[in-house]
Amino acid sequence: MKAISLLIFLTLVTIMSEAQERLYITVNDVTHSIVLSDTEAAKELKKRVNAGNVTVTMNDYGGFEKVGELPWALPTSNRQISTVPGDVMLYQGNNIVIFYGTNSWSYTSLGKIEGMTSDEIRNFLAGSHIEATLSANFQSGVSDVKADHSENPAVSTLQGVKIDMRGRTPADLAAGVYILNGKKYLIK
Repeated sequence: MKAISLLIFLTLVTIMSEAQERLYITVNDVTHSIVLSDTEAAKELKKRVNAGNVTVTMNDYGGFEKVGELPWALPTSNRQISTVPGDVMLYQGNNIVIFYGTNSWSYTSLGKIEGMTSDEIRNFLAGSHIEATLSANFQSGVSDVKADHSENPAVSTLQGVKIDMRGRTPADLAAGVYILNGKKYLIK
């Protein structure tokens, strides 16, 4: 009974997380997801990015954030916010701000980078100047995939669900991104 309850719970969590609107941010060929806020600005950003990827030059500011100018303005609903690492905000209507530290100011929330620690966010945004690409679809940055021919490789989905590979090879998997022996692989 506990196993069934756990399975139902995990299924609901998966469904709920997939229902959240997301964009993806790529810096130096590394991509992470941004769970979007329920604001008009975030909805408009999603609409704009759905029309085509947007690359923003972002610069370090204050030792706690990266700031870059968007090619267009978004609607604002500013409120006083105390940010945490991973927060993605709109500032002055046309600047996107990504925090790797904390600050308190008047912003419009756009979203939050998902599943990263403060140190991981700092490393992801490392450098005084970065090019960040916002996309509607996951950008793997993977250009060449090599098969792992080991016996029964350890394979799981990005959500951590293990896949039984007995009698199968990675080529038998459906298209998607998988963790194979501890490394990300894109199966087309």
